[in-house]
Amino acid sequence: MLILASLVLPAAAEELLNYPLDTVNGEEVYRYQVEKSIGLYRVGVNFNVSQSEIIRFNPQLKERGLHYGETLLIPTGRPVIIETKPRVVETTVKEERVVVAQQPDDAEKPVHDVPAELNDETVVVVMDSAATDSILQDTILGDPRKVIELALMLPFESQQTKRSGNAERMMEFYQGALLALRDLQNDSTLYRLRVYDTERSERKVNELCDSTELDSIKAILGLVYPIQIERMAAWCETHKVPLMLPFSDDVDLAHYSQLMQFNSTDQQEADSLCAWMAQQANSRFVAIEVREADIASSIRTLRKQMKRSGLNYSGLALRDLMNDSAAYALDNNAENIIILHSDRYQPIRILLPHIAKLQEAGYRIRIVSQYSWQKEKINLPQVYTSMFTVEDEHAIYDAMWSETYKNEHVCDLPRYDLLGYDLMKALVLRLQGENESTGMQSQVRWQQVGEGGYQNECVKVVVK
Repeated sequence: MLILASLVLPAAAEELLNYPLDTVNGEEVYRYQVEKSIGLYRVGVNFNVSQSEIIRFNPQLKERGLHYGETLLIPTGRPVIIETKPRVVETTVKEERVVVAQQPDDAEKPVHDVPAELNDETVVVVMDSAATDSILQDTILGDPRKVIELALMLPFESQQTKRSGNAERMMEFYQGALLALRDLQNDSTLYRLRVYDTERSERKVNELCDSTELDSIKAILGLVYPIQIERMAAWCETHKVPLMLPFSDDVDLAHYSQLMQFNSTDQQEADSLCAWMAQQANSRFVAIEVREADIASSIRTLRKQMKRSGLNYSGLALRDLMNDSAAYALDNNAENIIILHSDRYQPIRILLPHIAKLQEAGYRIRIVSQYSWQKEKINLPQVYTSMFTVEDEHAIYDAMWSETYKNEHVCDLPRYDLLGYDLMKALVLRLQGENESTGMQSQVRWQQVGEGGYQNECVKVVVK
């Protein structure tokens, strides 16, 4: 199996496929006829190649510059791989060629056409030199291999002047997904990965759905914004293409049988917490009403589920906590599990020192917190629900990451590279009929919602 990672972004990147190819001095080049009102810099940006590289293949440009209508040789950056004729059987084993996509040392990077990381040595691209037919012939062993085309759709913000931290996390997700495909390779299947920058644009998703661009795609991973998800979900329903959502948690799965949602719902988290609470024999549940406006859906859902489960709790007035007179609501002989009726950290932050005082006074306390607070330094025992767990160090994966991308992975909670790895693996296994997958950071177990799509039901209760 080989992997082809191709970024589909501006029109210029797509037009590259329409130029005739040639070989010059053992290197693959495009033959490009210069258009009106275009300079050497813009040619370089459009083709994602430095001006010095263009001049190397077209030395006449040093003397007279660029002329409208002339034909330039533009290096593709891909190696020329000499293949044997199809269906020829040989006794040797075919060697998989790994090509690191990179620029020469003096290369000029394009400004905004693609994410910077996709143009340097941080991205490994294993090139597929064969055609994109549904069945490719293995030119050495003579055995047909099934081709499965996958799509990754994320907001890389490649057209933005300044990319946000969110775009960086999307890149980490993408890089982890590539490593997953490398691990999933086998002798019978060839995976091709198409990567689309969806930005925040509904228009881009509409254009994809209205074109034939996705006709060969067998499954899609990605999409973030609801308006994009709704349009693509309708397309996937019509074309029977699975769509896995890695971040969204509020999608109407009942109406879209092709959707798979990784994030847990408020109800799943409430069910998991209540199941854990029901096992705490010597506990007292205390709820602090932070502010009515802050009682978000997750907190409301938890409160309702506790009542349905027969888990009673007493209320603690916010003013009593703030003036350190909250002892009346606590139990000296039980563990006091404090439920903070807010899923925003900011209003909670000022309460934590007062809760810590109660702990220092001898009360056993644990707070029900949110996974999103885990980056904050909270020196109190906590319990929260999560789809993520990192139980072991991943030395082999980390070594593969460093060797592949020539840098250290970014630590985060969750690590987006591990999430990309786990969910790409889960998507491929789902195509193969597997309902469960065990990743390095998360376990996935699909449960159908009625007659509709699938929800990941693997939600853990983390006690710390």
